[in-house]
Amino acid sequence: MLTGIRIVFLGGDARQIEVIRKCVEMDGTVSAAGFDKWDAPSPGVNLEQMSAELLSRADVLVLPAVGCDDEGYINAVFASERLQLLEEHIAALPSRAIVYTGMAKSYLRGLCARHSLKLVELLNRDDVAIYNSIPTAEGALVMAIQNTDFTIHGSTSMVLGMGRTGFTMARALQGMGASVKVGVRKQEHYARAEEMGWKPFMTGDLLLHVPEADLIFNTIPSMIINAQVLSRLQRHCVIIDLASAPGGCDFRYAEKRGIKAMLAPGLPGIVAPKSAGIIMANALVQSLSGETSIRGDE
Repeated sequence: MLTGIRIVFLGGDARQIEVIRKCVEMDGTVSAAGFDKWDAPSPGVNLEQMSAELLSRADVLVLPAVGCDDEGYINAVFASERLQLLEEHIAALPSRAIVYTGMAKSYLRGLCARHSLKLVELLNRDDVAIYNSIPTAEGALVMAIQNTDFTIHGSTSMVLGMGRTGFTMARALQGMGASVKVGVRKQEHYARAEEMGWKPFMTGDLLLHVPEADLIFNTIPSMIINAQVLSRLQRHCVIIDLASAPGGCDFRYAEKRGIKAMLAPGLPGIVAPKSAGIIMANALVQSLSGETSIRGDE
C-alpha cells in the first residue's frame, strides 16, 4: 500500500492516467497538474496548478515516460497550457523526495543531481522493458501490414538487435510465418537465435544479408542502416525503426532511394496506452513499496 505517501504527477498521456488510478487504488495521496482537460478525473485525485508550492508537499514526483525535453518542457496532452519544469520546482522538493520517470534526458538528470535527489528511470528496468516489448512488437506488426502489399507470412523479415525488444519482435514474426533473420553482435545471441529457429548473422556482415530482406525491424540505436546498406536493399523493402530517436537509419537517403522507412519510438503509448500504463503503474508501486524513507507520516 502507498498509505501516507504524497505523490505529485506532472503531465503525461493516457498511460499516466492508468498510473494515477493505480496510485489512488493503493491509497496514495495523489495530486496532478497538467490534467485540466481530463474529461473524467478519477475520484481521489486532486487536480492542481503546477507550482513550487505543490512540489514542496511531495514525497514523490512522477513525470511522463520521457520526463521532459532539454528545456524542461513536459509532454502533457491533457493540459491547456505548456508545462515547464524549472530549477525552482526541483529545488522546492523535500530532500527525501524521489523523482520517477520512464527515461530521463540530460536536463532532468542535471536538475536532480544538483539538488541531490534520487532519480528512478522505470524504462531501464528489465521487467518493464520486457513487458513493453509486447505492445512494441504488436504496433510494429500493424505498421508493417499497413505499409506493404505482401503478407508477413512467407516474407523474409530481418530484426537487427536481439535485446528485449528484438527477441519479442523476432518471435512474433516467426509466429506469423515469416522467415526470420536476426542481426546480432554477441556470440551468445547468435546461439540463442539459432536455437529459436531463426537465421542469425553478425551485424558486421549486414551488407551480405540485406538484399534478401522484405521487412527490416531495427532496435539498434546507432547508424546501422546507412547509405551503403540502403543502396543494397530491394525497393519494396520496408524499414521500421524501433530504436530511440534519432534511430539507426539514414532516413534522408532512404527517401531519396524511394524506400519506405519509418521511425517508430514509443509504440506502447500509441498502440496500447492502457496496457503500457498498467506496466508502468505496477513498476512504480513495486518500487515505492520498498521505499520507507519517503512516507509523509515519518
